[in-house]
Amino acid sequence: QVQLVESGGGLVQAGGSLRLSCAASVRTFSAYTMAWFHQAPGKEREFVAAITKSGDNTYYADSVKGRFTISRDNANNTMYLQMNSLKPEDTAVYYCAARIGYRGTVYTQNYRYNYWGQGTQVTVSS
Repeated sequence: QVQLVESGGGLVQAGGSLRLSCAASVRTFSAYTMAWFHQAPGKEREFVAAITKSGDNTYYADSVKGRFTISRDNANNTMYLQMNSLKPEDTAVYYCAARIGYRGTVYTQNYRYNYWGQGTQVTVSS
């Protein structure tokens, strides 16, 4: 059984920072491509950032480039999303996603991920 658990969400003022964590209960974390998605009320789930199995490459939505940083610690089965300069439009539930054994080059599509966490709420006030 694969389990992904997000943490670190909360309420912050615009311009503030949060660090989200995703703890993965898996045997070989380095076998999984990882990503963050978010979903605001009434909207579809959107890609935020992805990181390859080794952590050598990262990918970001245009809206978060320069503000968010995705990283992973394979020794501790954990992925992170450092969010700086937060804006009210970042308000959403943030989800951790994982795909085992991915060898492709497209990271932004929801259906490519096998496993999902329960989500953590991020609220940014103006």
